[in-house]
Amino acid sequence: MRRNSPGERKLTAQILLIDEDATERRSMKAAIEAHGHAVHVADTAHAGIDLFRRHRDAIGVVVIDAASAEGLNPNIIPMLAEINAAVPVIVGTAEGATETALNAVRAGAFDFLVKPIAQERLIGAIESALKIHRTSLQGRAPRRARSGSVSFADVIAASAAMSRVVELGRRAAQSTIPVMLEGEAGVGKELVARAIHAASDRSSRPFVGFNCNSISPAQIEEVLFGSESQIGKLSEAEGGTLFIEEISELPPGGQMRLLELVQTGEVHGGGQQRSVKANVRLILATNKDLIEEVKAARFREDLYYRLNVFPITIASLRRRKEDIPHLIRAFVERFSLEQRLPRTLQVESPALALLTSFDWPGNTRQLENAIFRAVVLADGASLREADFPQISAQMKDHRSGMTGPDAQPSVQEQSPIAKVQAALAERAAGLVGNYSAPSTGFSSGASGNVIVSTDEAGNVRKLAEIEEELIRFALKFYRGQMSQVARKLGIGRSTLYRKLKDYGIDPDDPQKDAA
Repeated sequence: MRRNSPGERKLTAQILLIDEDATERRSMKAAIEAHGHAVHVADTAHAGIDLFRRHRDAIGVVVIDAASAEGLNPNIIPMLAEINAAVPVIVGTAEGATETALNAVRAGAFDFLVKPIAQERLIGAIESALKIHRTSLQGRAPRRARSGSVSFADVIAASAAMSRVVELGRRAAQSTIPVMLEGEAGVGKELVARAIHAASDRSSRPFVGFNCNSISPAQIEEVLFGSESQIGKLSEAEGGTLFIEEISELPPGGQMRLLELVQTGEVHGGGQQRSVKANVRLILATNKDLIEEVKAARFREDLYYRLNVFPITIASLRRRKEDIPHLIRAFVERFSLEQRLPRTLQVESPALALLTSFDWPGNTRQLENAIFRAVVLADGASLREADFPQISAQMKDHRSGMTGPDAQPSVQEQSPIAKVQAALAERAAGLVGNYSAPSTGFSSGASGNVIVSTDEAGNVRKLAEIEEELIRFALKFYRGQMSQVARKLGIGRSTLYRKLKDYGIDPDDPQKDAA
């Protein structure tokens, strides 16, 4: 038997590298192989998809270059997920290509790297992704497609916006009219669709999902409506619910056949001369403004009015921050259980504040993936700020654009009022508990780290009182370091000093009056 030489490493994983630049391909391939991994290379997205399809069960991580002139192919990540959703995708972007990075995150990318990529950063990202992939092979995929029964009780609805979504969803479940779910990618449209199906009288029948962005436009009609050699999604959903995502991407031929289905309850099957009856409940989803698609002649007006009978708009996560602490708790509990941890991980308050203040361009899907990654990679009993390096880095990037003591907080940073709202949501979610901050030496039990939202009479307290309490707590927590207090509260130093004066706190000895 052949033995490995002393300097030879055993191949530990297979990596798919998709990069059109031959020089970069060779450089990255050499770096990955030097770390002991096997590398499959492709110079185009099409070739990469073919390779991935052939080796779907062997490849552990996909690395895609999105720094070319064409940028990131918007369909490639959904197409990879359709083949094997358990495999993490890392995207390389050009410096300053913020929109490309955000699109990658929204599409479900595990990580993004800014070129030129340091070898240590590349290998570190691959190793983290491989740990996620190995975990997925034990029963948990990074992008978790819900396959079990989902009810409205599974929809986090602490905010008024999501409460309204649940209310409308319950009403929609009592009828069979088409439902149009509107909202950005990742807000949870599939979850709401499944809840509507589960609450309807079709709950015992199939729920079949289809994403128009997951395959090439030329294949959509065949996959959706079927052909002589293939059963379509429409037939699979017979008697149940057909959920079509990104309906705006349905090609003209598919739009015509879907209109026929909505008008007559029948559709011409693939290769058949006569119409076939179809008994399905339609739920559609879009992240585009369909009326604008109609105006641009990309979507049929008659189909739009047939489908847009019961619209439900799901707000982006940045517009319903009250939901974030509740979502964090639900995700941490679920992933702690799935990872068979001895006990549920706790979330330290600085980490909670970081996650609550972030805008989450990829919405709930991005938050879920961030929590999943942190739980899998956690090496302690709690999640800390350091467990969310990507979020911290993006927050720092936004903060670095602030200049002067009275600079306005960026979009990512919160005003004191928003901070108070976050604290109230934190309190409501029951996430405030014991924690310690090694950097300050200050520790707080639950009694010292609670913002109480109501007074003894049960009435909601005045906002000024809660803001004062939060400022006093921050002064004590950060030991009177005014720059740090102002930065953490998202305000300028002069604004902080003015508020200290308003609340009768001595700025020369702020800790004396701290909470």
